[in-house]
Amino acid sequence: MSYFKATLLTVILLSASRFIPHPPNFTSLLALSFYIPAVFGIKFIPIVVLALAFTDLIIGFHSTILFTWGSVVLIGLISSYFNKSFLFRISGCLIGAFIFFVITNFGVWTNGSYGYTFEGLITCYILALPFFGYSFLSALIFSTIIETIYKFYKKLKFS
Repeated sequence: MSYFKATLLTVILLSASRFIPHPPNFTSLLALSFYIPAVFGIKFIPIVVLALAFTDLIIGFHSTILFTWGSVVLIGLISSYFNKSFLFRISGCLIGAFIFFVITNFGVWTNGSYGYTFEGLITCYILALPFFGYSFLSALIFSTIIETIYKFYKKLKFS
């Protein structure tokens, strides 16, 4: 797939999942962050960040944007280590949800909303657990959808 087509497809998919009404953190971001580089190679990580930047431009930038974008890059970088099988890829995507949770909520804590104490850090992570549930579930659902599409694509391509 060409870089332009992959960019366009990623922007469309990510935009669709971020712009339609959805529960908090229930988007295709984590699955796309993992699968785009896993399937096409790590040279495609900037596509996911570009798509995220485009949607953030419309939705609005926030104080933890570097943590969010940084976690997307890290998830893309680890994707090549989980590309052995269906279960490895699903596991890698779910680990990506955990990475996103840890990094972005650390970013929230650094804003000082919960105080710069260990208790504030723990409070930040505890209060973010419902958002993690949505992120984890969306990563599972969107990665299953992507895996299904990928399986049928490979079957059609090699038939």
